[in-house]
Amino acid sequence: MKTANFASYHIRKWYSFVEETLANETGQLADGEPLFKYAIGAVIANPYAGRFSESLAELIEPSPLLGQEFGRRIQALAGQREIVSYGKACLVGSQGEYEHGNALLTNPAADPIRVALGGGKSWVPSTGKRGGPGVTIDVPLAHKDALYVRSHYDSISLSFGDGPSADELVIIWAFATRGRLHARLGGLQAADVKGNDGLY
Repeated sequence: MKTANFASYHIRKWYSFVEETLANETGQLADGEPLFKYAIGAVIANPYAGRFSESLAELIEPSPLLGQEFGRRIQALAGQREIVSYGKACLVGSQGEYEHGNALLTNPAADPIRVALGGGKSWVPSTGKRGGPGVTIDVPLAHKDALYVRSHYDSISLSFGDGPSADELVIIWAFATRGRLHARLGGLQAADVKGNDGLY
């Protein structure tokens, strides 16, 4: 096993991404503030690489600490900008199962991130896949308090130059400060969100 350097995990690398959009695809300047998207990724050794285990406790049990660190990092990255959308994803190296990545995206890891954002009522849109270094993944985004806010359906495309190796996982969280520029497809408006059930 690789030497643990964060709780019981071996984290080889952290990634941070910032994307700032000032105009939409046809050149229309932002209708309000620019859209900031952020993403944070951690390259983590997979203790279950190459073997099947009914229990995934080695990944799940310390995952609240991992969630706290993701929360700390998004606060530092976004500064005073409010986060209103989020999403998550995993990339799993070829010796691992998709289930191994998902083990680090469940509520024990996600709840501390919600706390860091000042709450989040809706479920977090998620995706993932197996792949190797340089693979691209599109991380979905949706409003953190009301899933039916159509203007906030979005994504961010990410690629990690040297991960995941065969025995690694890349755990990714993505965030946004607003909905799409010039969203005009109707539906529930962000200003009308009740935030009671995560849908409206």
